Amino acid sequence: MAVYSFANIYIWRVLYEISWTIMEDSLCVFFSDATGCFMYLPPLAQEPKPAVIKQCFEVMDRINKNKDISRIENISQNQLAYYRTLKYLVQDKDPDYICLRSDLAQLKGNKFKSQRAACNYFIKHNNFSYRKLKLTDHLECLKLFDAWAKARKGRSSDVLYCGLIDDNYKVIKAALVNYKQLNLEGLVIKIDKKIVAFSFGYKLNKNTFCILYEITDLLIKGLAQFIFRQFCQDLKNYKYINMMDDSGLENLRKVKLSYKPNRLEPAYIVIRNS
Repeated sequence: MAVYSFANIYIWRVLYEISWTIMEDSLCVFFSDATGCFMYLPPLAQEPKPAVIKQCFEVMDRINKNKDISRIENISQNQLAYYRTLKYLVQDKDPDYICLRSDLAQLKGNKFKSQRAACNYFIKHNNFSYRKLKLTDHLECLKLFDAWAKARKGRSSDVLYCGLIDDNYKVIKAALVNYKQLNLEGLVIKIDKKIVAFSFGYKLNKNTFCILYEITDLLIKGLAQFIFRQFCQDLKNYKYINMMDDSGLENLRKVKLSYKPNRLEPAYIVIRNS
């Protein structure tokens, strides 16, 4: 899963206080905010230990006035049976969307007809250039995000969605400011010397690259499809692209499904059977 990356954990420090400890050779990572404390990942060790899981819940319970907040997120499919054996309850979490990079880079066939047409429209109607994203681009990228956020929030009255956009600004800023140290890779599209789109992510392993964010000028038709395809073409050393989860947003889910994922990587949340 995409969450098993230092870069992905680090950028959330702007929203959460992140702490960790070692319990019986298990690395335990806790996220805390005004709402309470939870584990972003299960305890990391060569072998899971029931006593460590119990201790982790005790740590969270000492912080959380409402013990229902205590939970362990991002349990993988192959860990489910173990937690169920220990009588913990399991809840579904939004899955990661995993695609074959070659599919996204080529957009061949009828199933990608609309995305291919959008790319062709953008190429035909715009004088553009593209290059790798650099650390010095971060201020212009944040300016583009501001415009994108204003347009998105102008179309929605959903308070939670608008709050999510504000949170993402903080996360993107943290990522861009620490771009080199986190070994992120990205792409920018420019029209008239102005950045109109950017996208970036990180290497998860030798086969998979995770695309964290893609922000575009919403008024430019085909731009979103073009930068996504171009970025996937440039990431030729990878077999898979992880498009991350959909944050529970229906429109985002539809967009990601339209790229015909090779598979959905499930994730789960573990709570106690109280």
